[in-house]
Amino acid sequence: MNDPLGPLCSIGELARRTGLTVKAIRFYSDRGIVPPTGRSPAGYRLYGADALARLDLVRTLRELGVGLPDIRKVVARELSLSEVAAAHADALAVQIRTLRLRHAVLTAVARRDSNPEEMDLMHRLARLSEDERRRLIDDFLDSVFAGSAGSAGSGAFVGIRRSFTPELPDNPEPEQIAAWVELAELSQDGEFRAVVRRLVEHLAAEQEGARGGGPRPGLVPAVRELVGPALAAGIEPGDDAAAPVVEALLAHDVHVLTRLETVNDPRRERYTKLLAVINGWPAPESLAPVLDWAVEALRVREPAGGSGCP
Repeated sequence: MNDPLGPLCSIGELARRTGLTVKAIRFYSDRGIVPPTGRSPAGYRLYGADALARLDLVRTLRELGVGLPDIRKVVARELSLSEVAAAHADALAVQIRTLRLRHAVLTAVARRDSNPEEMDLMHRLARLSEDERRRLIDDFLDSVFAGSAGSAGSGAFVGIRRSFTPELPDNPEPEQIAAWVELAELSQDGEFRAVVRRLVEHLAAEQEGARGGGPRPGLVPAVRELVGPALAAGIEPGDDAAAPVVEALLAHDVHVLTRLETVNDPRRERYTKLLAVINGWPAPESLAPVLDWAVEALRVREPAGGSGCP
């Protein structure tokens, strides 16, 4: 047999040089990935210098998760390293996304103390493909915008619908995934859909009113403008000093209480916050303080027979 330090070496020497076991090298050799260069007079396998390079490559590719069929093609030059690397990079990207989704679901379950049914729903929502996610959201938006876009009579509702649409990026952060799962779950709530549908109807009415009577601020901006100073001044909703604010709110819209109760639904604000996280938008300002104040002030002065609003 040749000197182990010379051109050919035994399988034992090859194992010592590479750090692999004799069993592993024999396995690769039997599968033609690292074939022996020759045999000793006693019939033992002998390997040349190229075996060291092949085994280094095999070990690296195995550590990266490349399977034996692809490794065999690489060493046989049927596939280039770049082709194999690209294919496995794509596969790893899918695995990473899957792990992120699982992490997001488990985190949400832990934070919300979810029951098994909620956990199953979140898991199924997280596993949706991009097309399935889009169909789910389109179904939600179609259900709440149905009929309103036509009554708006312009392209304004295209922009409004877009402002309600979550767009999960290709490489989302864990918090974006968790937000999307919660938003998707919320979008399936029939009561929440009814709330959003009423909001859309109110926006359509504002659009019609603006065209008929000239430009005027929307309800929410008007409430913020009227109620903000009262809040800052420490005026309570039941104080006499709140009466002028209430009168101004009623002058803006006779159905203001009904509409503000819809806008003030906490699920609406939660949706906008989740939407901002998913789309990478700045966190929206909370409207709860001004809306709570306005609703309470209006209720205090509501006629005994009710508001008379539809």
